[in-house]
Amino acid sequence: MKVFNVHGGTGNSTILIGENFQNIKKYIPAENVVIITDTNVRRYYLKDFPPYEIIEIGTGEKIKNLDTVQSIYRKLVELEADRSSFIIGIGGGIVCDITGFVASTYMRGVRFGFVSSTLLSQVDASVGGKNGVNLNGYKNMVGLFNQPEFVICDMNLLRTLPKNEVLCGLAEIVKHAAIADSDMFSYLEEHYEKALELDNVVIEKLIYDSLVIKSSIVNRDEKEEGERKKLNFGHTFGHAIEKATSVPHGEAVGVGMLVAAKLSAKRGHLQSEDVKRIEELLKKLKLPTILPIDKGTILDALRKDKKRRGDTIDFVLLHGIGKAVVEEISMKELEGLVIKK
Repeated sequence: MKVFNVHGGTGNSTILIGENFQNIKKYIPAENVVIITDTNVRRYYLKDFPPYEIIEIGTGEKIKNLDTVQSIYRKLVELEADRSSFIIGIGGGIVCDITGFVASTYMRGVRFGFVSSTLLSQVDASVGGKNGVNLNGYKNMVGLFNQPEFVICDMNLLRTLPKNEVLCGLAEIVKHAAIADSDMFSYLEEHYEKALELDNVVIEKLIYDSLVIKSSIVNRDEKEEGERKKLNFGHTFGHAIEKATSVPHGEAVGVGMLVAAKLSAKRGHLQSEDVKRIEELLKKLKLPTILPIDKGTILDALRKDKKRRGDTIDFVLLHGIGKAVVEEISMKELEGLVIKK
């Protein structure tokens, strides 16, 4: 097991990579505990859950909204949860986002932690203190920053994941390598087949390397005022593509990263050979590099992106594999990329 910490102004998180989630009770600092999980995780792993009250939610982006949050609030009241309670989210990124948001707002905040059950949540969504829900289909429009007390990343939970869930996590791993670690990118190019197979040694290394990158950035910039914006590489177009197509997050981000890489090259920052390397790695990892899109929906989603500031948006570009920069780009330029497609 590998252990390290994320330090933020809202608190500190202990990240436990390789811990068995059946050992969760030794990390819970309270008796009055409520679990939030989804239908699939409960079906597969209920026998391994600690003996606490369970609030079950559905699955998919469609339930990541304020209606779900309100239903959880009502159930917490029914269970007589109070400010001494501890809430555990057991599931993927959606469960963790909702759990963190609920825990941070119920009774002005109760303590919480996560057990991450998907590759995406283990390498990205559950770590860093971002908690939020969607509004009218637009991603993470309502949210806040607050660190979970712990995040357990149990490799065994990845074995029941459908293939598309594995691909979503691999897309975020590519993102971390592309923005901060050229050696990690080369490792992925060499070991992509074992990554797809969830080989224990390879996937644990990739999870660890991803979280080292993310935690080091979060430790310096918890609330996305500067360097943390680099973690949005591929996500501006990725979120817009999700809105327009309803494809899984990882597939949308994969296409978004390639768009950002091509824009980086167009602006003279990135060599065409590096754009090709990114495209080829995405293909090797079974991630799409192009998708049929409705241009009107894409444009509407770009205009509603929470990173937009008037007529410009903070956009993550590459000055080389492993070196990301954030540049202010006009909405007109981004819209031009869509219109030309």
